[in-house]
Amino acid sequence: MTVCIVLLVLGALALICYVREKLRAYTLKAAFWKSAVSAIFCATAVCAWQSAGGTQTMGAFTVLGLLFGLMGDIWLDLKYVYPAQDKPFTYAGFLTFGVGHILYMTGLILQFGRPGAAWYVVVPIALGVVLGLGNALLEKPMKLRYGDMKPIVIVYGALLFAMVLLAGGLALLHRWQAPCLNVFFAGGVLFALSDLVLSGTYFGENHEKPVDIILNYIFYYGGQFTIAVSLLFLR
Repeated sequence: MTVCIVLLVLGALALICYVREKLRAYTLKAAFWKSAVSAIFCATAVCAWQSAGGTQTMGAFTVLGLLFGLMGDIWLDLKYVYPAQDKPFTYAGFLTFGVGHILYMTGLILQFGRPGAAWYVVVPIALGVVLGLGNALLEKPMKLRYGDMKPIVIVYGALLFAMVLLAGGLALLHRWQAPCLNVFFAGGVLFALSDLVLSGTYFGENHEKPVDIILNYIFYYGGQFTIAVSLLFLR
């Protein structure tokens, strides 16, 4: 527990350094600080999982999901460092984060799914797909331009919303008596909020103000660290 607290403090300090650098310029130094923050949330998850016993299935899948998040963070920051390679890096970021959400969902189902309670899994995932499609259909009202990236946006959005809703559905199945699920769900909500802010930055106009960048990272890293800390409550 003490090590996790130290890691959270280090993560907060590294995040401050990253945001300061990012607000100055899109540089490799900023990408380094971002990868450092992400490496710390991965370390926090490993520490939390070990504190809980280190044997639960969800712990392994969550750590793997966070590692894919680390890779996604690197790809998405490199798109700013090398703007000529914007699309390949953006696709790589979407794909790695999408795999991370699949890993999260797999761990949640294996750890907290129950025979005879398939609706708590099927309905959230189906709703996630509907929301992913709805997000694309609202492109114009939200003043966004997905262009030829719309297919990957739909797939990624479906996976993101499905992950969040699945955590909430399983928490409901357990009558909100499973602290790990409750904390994970809160982390998922923060993650989704960060992506809603980020969609404006990537596909909208005039959404790269300092407040947008800061708000995105508060939600994003708040979500990732909350997901990591949720493993402390695995039983």
